[in-house]
Amino acid sequence: MSEQARILDGRKVADRLIDTVSQAIESHTSGGGHRPGLAVVLVGTDAASEVYVSNKIRACERAGIASRSHRLPPETTQEELLALIDHLNESEDINGILVQLPLPGHLDETEVTHRIRPDKDVDGFHATNVGLLALREPGLRPCTPRGVLTLLKAHGIDPKGMHAVVVGASNIVGRPLSLELLLAGATTTVCHRFTRDLELHTSRAELLCVAVGKPGIVNADWISRGCVVVDIGISRSSDGRLRGDLEFEQAARRAAWITPVPGGVGPMTVATLMQNTAQASGLTVELE
Repeated sequence: MSEQARILDGRKVADRLIDTVSQAIESHTSGGGHRPGLAVVLVGTDAASEVYVSNKIRACERAGIASRSHRLPPETTQEELLALIDHLNESEDINGILVQLPLPGHLDETEVTHRIRPDKDVDGFHATNVGLLALREPGLRPCTPRGVLTLLKAHGIDPKGMHAVVVGASNIVGRPLSLELLLAGATTTVCHRFTRDLELHTSRAELLCVAVGKPGIVNADWISRGCVVVDIGISRSSDGRLRGDLEFEQAARRAAWITPVPGGVGPMTVATLMQNTAQASGLTVELE
């Protein structure tokens, strides 16, 4: 790896953010305030989802957030899941609701996402919250995109005026990330499955964010020298290793900054969930 490439250390920044959330919550509760509560709903027994949920519950413990775990069997019906969400929407002890995705195939994820009250939608997936971000009036913001912007800021990288290229246009990451970058003042290009010349666009990027979940989708030779590279995609190789969308070593020889996988964006997503839960309870928490 070139000495020029520096690491965007998501683990270190996530730890700082969780510590900041914890301090804000302890200050709030020591004055008699309500401790934020997060309801985590897991339907079925998907192994990866079990790991993600466990990580989020551990983060709650570190942040001083009261977590409430709801583990439902895989045969849970749409009506049963919606009834639980309705109950959590009305619960005064719960400030945030997280339904772990993906859901079993017989359940309608869109209906479930939209059933969560926007002011308790700490994932930031509800159409109202994404719409507010589009209107430059952000409320609860999608965790991964917000986490990316926090990670950049923590390393002194300001996207304002930069040409940012986002590869991937999912509702969870790519689209809201493009909105976050616009809000931050970047000139933003979004590439997707209908983009004709991906190399042309990525080679012009000063800030390249890749969020597809398909290793090798962007060739490292397409990265301009000195580019800031954020690898958001994650998948597991045949030998069990977690890897991103880019070949890290090759990309790092060209980039000025780069995120590792794991240890880059993933920890920021979980930490931002804690930040959103604190925000949903009425606290303002920003990383200095």
